Amino acid sequence: MVHRQLLIATAIIASLVTTACSDAIAPTQLVTAEEMAPSMAPSLSATFPRSGALHVTKECSQYTRLAGGFCTITSSNVDGIEVGTRVVYTLASGPTVLNTDVTLDPPGPGNNAAFGHVVLDLAARHGVVTISGGTGKFTWLEASAVVSHLGGPNWAWDGTYSFSPRD
Repeated sequence: MVHRQLLIATAIIASLVTTACSDAIAPTQLVTAEEMAPSMAPSLSATFPRSGALHVTKECSQYTRLAGGFCTITSSNVDGIEVGTRVVYTLASGPTVLNTDVTLDPPGPGNNAAFGHVVLDLAARHGVVTISGGTGKFTWLEASAVVSHLGGPNWAWDGTYSFSPRD
């Protein structure tokens, strides 16, 4: 019971922080590929937003609830997170909670992977996901989002993201 209350409190706090930190009317900063780390420049378009709101949908009809199971991203407002990217779960799901590391594995060749963690209350069908870096184009990706159920095998991530070198 305490674990469930902690999960719900975490989701509420993440939602409040996400709402408080979003600025939907501010202009988005753009950066050219040349201004970025040389290792990232070849894999990105000439310019892209460095930060903003994150809106991702994924479908999980192939998710087995076992380690290595995955969902597939069906839409994303972040260019670097492509449609077709797999969200691979490191650990098996428990009966009521999914609490595991995740890897975002985009389609196509290259050394591009993002790493994060998800905590999802399976009964309430909501939780939080955080992404903290990775390889290739995901080297400086930081993201935090609330996970919500859209119906059937479909889920949403709504939060914020940024591509910024860590200090």
